[in-house]
Amino acid sequence: MKTTAAVLRTMGAARPYADSRPLSLETVTLDPPGRDEVLVAVKAAGLCHSDLSVINGDRPRPLPMALGHEAAGVVEALGPGVTDLEIGDHVVMVFMPSCGHCDPCAGGRPALCEPGAAANGKGELLAGGRRLHDDAGDLNHHLGCSAFAAHAVVSRRSLVKVDRDLPFEHAALFGCAVLTGVGAVVNTAQVKAGQSVAVIGLGGVGLSSVLGALAAGAGPVIAVDISEDKLALARSLGPVQTVNAAAPDAIEQVRALTGGGAEFTFEMAGSIAALEAAWRMTRRGGTTVTAGLPPPEAALAVNVVQLVAEERSLKGSYIGTCVPSRDIPRYVALFRQGRLPVDRLLSGTIGLEDINAAFDDLAEGRTVRTVIRF
Repeated sequence: MKTTAAVLRTMGAARPYADSRPLSLETVTLDPPGRDEVLVAVKAAGLCHSDLSVINGDRPRPLPMALGHEAAGVVEALGPGVTDLEIGDHVVMVFMPSCGHCDPCAGGRPALCEPGAAANGKGELLAGGRRLHDDAGDLNHHLGCSAFAAHAVVSRRSLVKVDRDLPFEHAALFGCAVLTGVGAVVNTAQVKAGQSVAVIGLGGVGLSSVLGALAAGAGPVIAVDISEDKLALARSLGPVQTVNAAAPDAIEQVRALTGGGAEFTFEMAGSIAALEAAWRMTRRGGTTVTAGLPPPEAALAVNVVQLVAEERSLKGSYIGTCVPSRDIPRYVALFRQGRLPVDRLLSGTIGLEDINAAFDDLAEGRTVRTVIRF
């Protein structure tokens, strides 16, 4: 079939993207779903920094590539072997497919699926190969989803079924921002009620971490960013204290508010400077968690004596150490109870034709989560 997709052919385009237009809307050919694959009519797709980092070249990927990885839609066709979904089901896409058989999957850690990671790195689907083509040849898939498109063929293992009455623009956020941010708090760090939390970087993932900390009963919860608008949004979500990261004494402010440093500090900005600040904001015996993805060559210097003598921990968190089929329904339930107001993260909705200008807004920090509606 033919469909429309936003295709990236060159990384590192000059900004503003509204003028350079790194993403071109193209009519492409989409193969029917193969074994254990599903054709999804995409209804909503969120713009994430992980997409932006491919556009600007911070996270190189094989090109040409149809971007987009945070989305929700409706099942339109089922490939052979898919027996647990029906046409018309509503689904959320997950950007790390899990094979269910490798050592990490067998050990209950599908976020670390080895075949899934290999397929994502090559721009293929989990079963191998590509389902998108143009007149010149194959197009690469972004993280097994390529969701900036009217339709997508994805692995069944990239999908989680959700209730049909969940608005698509909200459902999409659960596939990346919520899984990553909330999961970092409740799965990776396992924050308990009454423990102190600081979150640096208030994009969709960072603000989801704030929501996760509040839902877990953490306190105090401190949000850190350079944007006063995002700090105000964080305060509106609940009992959250804020610190402007641009203040020369920002680290000291966090340490004072937490009585010597936060027990858990989360770096969600994708910046080594932010990660260094998060490390310094963490108390003795505390844990620093990072889900930010800086350029691959970025490195962090850690004082090993401090690491040992203060019994400090530094942990990475990928997709919030999640089990998507377990966690997405749980987080949706919390959303319905009013304990995880994910809808507050939505900055607005756009059409696919406005995607380049919307990435300008994301790059400038003017938005948290803009969602494309199809």
